Amino acid sequence: MFTDQGPTLRELAVQALSSVERGYDLLAPKFDHTPFRTPDVVLDAVGGALAGLGPYDTGLDLCCGTGAGLRVLREAGVGRAVGVDFSGGMLDVAGRDEPTADRVRADALALPFGEVFDLVVSFGAFGHFLPREWPRLFSEVCQVLRPGGQFAFPLPAPAGPGSVGYWAMLGFDGAMRVRNAVWRPPFVMYYRPFRLGDVRRGLDRAGFDVALYALPELGERPDGSPRCRLVVATRR
Repeated sequence: MFTDQGPTLRELAVQALSSVERGYDLLAPKFDHTPFRTPDVVLDAVGGALAGLGPYDTGLDLCCGTGAGLRVLREAGVGRAVGVDFSGGMLDVAGRDEPTADRVRADALALPFGEVFDLVVSFGAFGHFLPREWPRLFSEVCQVLRPGGQFAFPLPAPAGPGSVGYWAMLGFDGAMRVRNAVWRPPFVMYYRPFRLGDVRRGLDRAGFDVALYALPELGERPDGSPRCRLVVATRR
């Protein structure tokens, strides 16, 4: 799963027993050499789709990590890009890879911006928020968008019961729950609860109209439905 440049097993163990913030600070220098980084094929598909939905003047990469989403903002034609994350280590790496983007260290549940963005994107971050935190997260995003601004993120179709992906994700979530039951501080990273139906209802309540776009570059499921959709939530 990891390249020679990725973290060692010992480094991963130390990170897993840390807080989320401290864990990502430690992981940051090698994060792009792990499977946790959003694959380029997903980033390219989202960037291409957003390029046809703009134009956008200002864009925010929410929970930007090492800045992969900042490249998507550029591909979408954003003039001024900003990355926000609570990990200083991640922001340092993002600054090396995307030096023209502004970087802000902040909590996604307390964003320090007004209504200044036309587009907000996020990749791979939602597992770090518990379902009870989604209303606040969606509300924060809504409040930093101009009216008519868009919140966009890819959402893969759930793995089918009995598939390798289903059992792998079930096992991962189970391991995280056991870890958090016996160790402090907690490390929140649960991806199975973030399902389309619940997300759509949460976005609607926060003040968004939601549209879905297939990402054909990422393939189809056996029933012909897309393996991944782009969720585009427009602030009313």
